[in-house]
Amino acid sequence: MLVVTCLGQFMVLLDNTIVGAALPDMQHRLDTGLTGLQWIVDAYVLLVAMLLLSGGVFADRFGRKRVYLSGVAVFTAASVLCAVAPSAGWLVAGRVLQGIGAAALSPASLALLVAAHPAPQERIRAIGLWAGLSGIGLAAGPVAGGVLTQAFGWPAIFLVNVPIGLVLLAAGHRVLGESRNPDARALDLPGTLLSVLGVGTLAWALIEGGARGWTSPVILAGFAAAALLLGAFAAVERRRPAPMLPLALFRRRLFTVSNAAMVVVGFALMGSSFFFSQFFVYVQGSSVLRAGLQTLPATLAMVVVSPFAGRLAARYGYRPLVTGGLALAGLGLLALGAVHADTGYAHVWWRLATVGVGFALAMSPLTGAAIQAVDPAEGGLASGISSTARQIGAVLGVAVLGAVVRTRQSGGASFEAGLDSAFTVAGAVTLATAVCTALWLASPRPTPAPAPAPQQQEHPGLSTRQLP
Repeated sequence: MLVVTCLGQFMVLLDNTIVGAALPDMQHRLDTGLTGLQWIVDAYVLLVAMLLLSGGVFADRFGRKRVYLSGVAVFTAASVLCAVAPSAGWLVAGRVLQGIGAAALSPASLALLVAAHPAPQERIRAIGLWAGLSGIGLAAGPVAGGVLTQAFGWPAIFLVNVPIGLVLLAAGHRVLGESRNPDARALDLPGTLLSVLGVGTLAWALIEGGARGWTSPVILAGFAAAALLLGAFAAVERRRPAPMLPLALFRRRLFTVSNAAMVVVGFALMGSSFFFSQFFVYVQGSSVLRAGLQTLPATLAMVVVSPFAGRLAARYGYRPLVTGGLALAGLGLLALGAVHADTGYAHVWWRLATVGVGFALAMSPLTGAAIQAVDPAEGGLASGISSTARQIGAVLGVAVLGAVVRTRQSGGASFEAGLDSAFTVAGAVTLATAVCTALWLASPRPTPAPAPAPQQQEHPGLSTRQLP
């Protein structure tokens, strides 16, 4: 079960970053610009972000196994559509369908895992393994994308999902047990629609603003419409008896701070990795394959560190891992903002490795903190909110950092200068968040053990019932 659930989430996270390595090839073969590339990435991330909450509710209400396998089927079929897309428009459509599939299988995979591990300590370890092992997909994307694109062209990065999906469908039917929450909340269709429209409109204004002009009437209208839609979403959620996003959860400090920090992780990691391959190809003149391999230090760092982050959090608590990880990642991004066309690779690889180590240390503990802050019966909802936070950050990261690059270029600066500014912005935001988690991320305290047997508490940093 652990293998099947991790492999499904691996496939979802792989598609977050594998596209980045193929962007130069897509730009050439599909004859599209920076705006088109942003939509190819954000069309997927946006649908994942906005439908994850509903996917979690669907999983709890209609059966986690059923929703998981349905998501795998949609994701696999959409990958085929992406691979045969004749234009950027068709590719964006395929990415939308991929996002729908991912929004179903991702929260269901974690909900299956949580339901199978009712004991808090076992659940924390399982979540750590799930987040760490599946998170390898996020890190492996650039290298895998570079190898596949160089050898077969960009369609290969989508075809690789097909055998994985078929294996998951066959194995999932046999090894997964069905589970559901009999008290799951009702579906919130108005909230889902308003959230998709609100965040989608905001992303559209951010992406198109660089091309159309930030003071363009249509862009200003887009920002105004986004504000109105998101305000209406908040108002609807306050009044509904069973909202898709229970705002009362955010009264719990552990839940609120962990999800806010997860937004920044998505923003900085996805927004910066969108430009990794473009930096090596367009600024330093590397081939697509070499560019993918040049991102290997960040990949290896995440592969090595991610599986241990959950264990370290169980031993030392969330705060030191998250704060230290974000500080490392922020410093690494600031250092990347100082590289140039003539910077030797010996002065680049360690910066990428620092970014990888930092985000690997932060992601798994943040996921565990968000899940630990709520009732285990709400596993689908909690996992959906946590993943949504990261994906919303990713949507904004690609849009905002892309806007930074385009704005610098329109002001007469080079593409290289625009990338330096984007990495610097990402690093500054990450460092500021590290300070915030050091101050406000609640560290759970152990429940006092009975006097005769205090040694039964294995990990003093975590309790069987954690309070925010």
